[in-house]
Amino acid sequence: MIAANSSRRVQVASSAFSEALRTSIARSGLSLDRLQARLQANGIPVSITALSYWQSGKRQPERQSSLSAVRVLEEVLGLQPGELLSLLPPPRPRGPARPRRTEPVNFPVEALKALLEKVGAPHALEQQHRLNLASLHDRCEIAADGGQRCTTARTVFQATADGQDRWLLVYDHGGAEAGPPQLHALRNCRPGRVEVDTEHGLTAAELLFDRTLDRGETHLIEYTLTNGGPPYPPCANTYYREFRRPVREYLLEISFDAAPNHCWQYTRSGAQDAEERKPLQLDTTGSVHAVALDFGPGVFGISWE
Repeated sequence: MIAANSSRRVQVASSAFSEALRTSIARSGLSLDRLQARLQANGIPVSITALSYWQSGKRQPERQSSLSAVRVLEEVLGLQPGELLSLLPPPRPRGPARPRRTEPVNFPVEALKALLEKVGAPHALEQQHRLNLASLHDRCEIAADGGQRCTTARTVFQATADGQDRWLLVYDHGGAEAGPPQLHALRNCRPGRVEVDTEHGLTAAELLFDRTLDRGETHLIEYTLTNGGPPYPPCANTYYREFRRPVREYLLEISFDAAPNHCWQYTRSGAQDAEERKPLQLDTTGSVHAVALDFGPGVFGISWE
């Protein structure tokens, strides 16, 4: 039953994409030749045959280069960013089948499930997300004692279904010894239900939007998590985000009261996967940053020593 429902959902989504693309092309008055030329001018070669297949529904864009072409098409056709991309179903599997990762990488699974049930989202790990992360910017402040003073986040969402009014935040505050941070809504949201697991050092919280989003609409929120101190809770010389679905752009900034000797960014796709590292340089303000584009699922973070 699950496979049958999944197959039908892909067919409907694919039809929605091709119909929206076909309608937008017709409204623009541009031929496929002209569209191909516009894409070529942006450094993205796409054949006329591929464009024809996309608008007829015979094929769907799946490769990264094809998805980049769709982003340019949205701009050329006068559409909102993500208006076509949000209609695409997940890419069809290619090559040997691989199990889809559903378990978190860094969070204790059973403790997380119990916490999500308390906050009223028992199926959050399995259900299909209806808010796409368009952009996320974290700025983390590390105090002179090496502890984490606060983190401020700015997030832009795009709804893929009507009636979206909240986002669920799960935060690891550094083990059982560290108390939970204070959540403060700064812009376009307010705290809802908040639950804390002191044994595992986890917090789950709802951020309720100031308005309800319908499909295709975007929304920007800002919030901060502030720790008590000094002394501030130790953070094991690292800060990371775990993404269970792709994010188009993630910017992570770390500012230091006392500059470390070395910094590096790291990524990891799964709990058993090797960690990839890249050295980072401090800027003149004593901060360091790293950017991830079209990243996820996986872990992206910065460490230092």
